[in-house]
Amino acid sequence: MPSLNDLIDRVERILIRHDELKRTNALLQEQVQTLSQERDSLRSRLNAARARIDVLLERLPVDSDSGKNSQ
Repeated sequence: MPSLNDLIDRVERILIRHDELKRTNALLQEQVQTLSQERDSLRSRLNAARARIDVLLERLPVDSDSGKNSQ
């Protein structure tokens, strides 16, 4: 049967581990938030680039001979 001192040591180790896990969790939450913001920014830039490409595609002349060999 474990002694009282053994139980106290074990509880102290558990509390220390709990604090370590809390700090790790906080750091991971910060990373998730940072990466989510980066993802949102990249999505926004992608959508803006797609919109610019769509505008450029609309400006291209329509070739009435498309698909035909003109010689």
